[in-house]
Amino acid sequence: MKTLSKHFPLLALITVTALLATDAGAQDAREIIRQMDINMRGDASYSEMSMEVVRPRYTREISMRSWTLGDDYALIYVTAPARDEGTAFLKRDNEIWNYQPNIDRTVKMPPSMMSQSWMGSDFTNDDLVNASSLVDDYTHRFLGEEEVDGHLSYVIEMTPLPENPVVYEKIIQYVSKEYYLPVRTENFDERDDLVNTIHFREIKTMGGRPMPTIMEIVPEDQANRRTVITTHSSEFDIDVSERFFSIENLTEIN
Repeated sequence: MKTLSKHFPLLALITVTALLATDAGAQDAREIIRQMDINMRGDASYSEMSMEVVRPRYTREISMRSWTLGDDYALIYVTAPARDEGTAFLKRDNEIWNYQPNIDRTVKMPPSMMSQSWMGSDFTNDDLVNASSLVDDYTHRFLGEEEVDGHLSYVIEMTPLPENPVVYEKIIQYVSKEYYLPVRTENFDERDDLVNTIHFREIKTMGGRPMPTIMEIVPEDQANRRTVITTHSSEFDIDVSERFFSIENLTEIN
């Protein structure tokens, strides 16, 4: 009994330290994702991008502009090709709207459409308008560190909270330790099978801050398919208000 009593404080200290470390690790993982999200968005941003959809028999290109305000507001406006020009997508809080100029109609997109292809690409509607929050809609678990494409990265597992409908059942996010930017994202389905991998490449300074200028998504089970989004220019902390992100503005912006 004396031996047990002698070592109990040490054992208790080790146990408490381990519990605190686990709890701190969970908090740190969420904070890493939060900082990554901030670095990718800024408080408010404007970007000009192009998207290349690669298929075995054809390649399709789309040009677009996008505006964001925090986590709750986003607007994407397609500028080319001519047949798609004017197509626009709006996120306001938890609502997503799509304007289709060929029929001059604005429709509200139900949650069931978030997993569908965006403009015929390998990205989903949720991927492009960020309908779900990587910070608030998931739990976060720190898995360790790994080098990815030359970047020493934090590896964080994210699983959705039960009350939040999301596209993927698990995400493994690799975050650059140097820049706190994404370098790779692996998305999994409910069977824990890998659905696709998103690669973030060519970090350059835009709008006064580093950011990946290439985002490439590769489906796991479909050969010779990929979609690449290239950011040509970005501005951050722009002067834009919530009023800009209105349903009326979907048809008026140019």
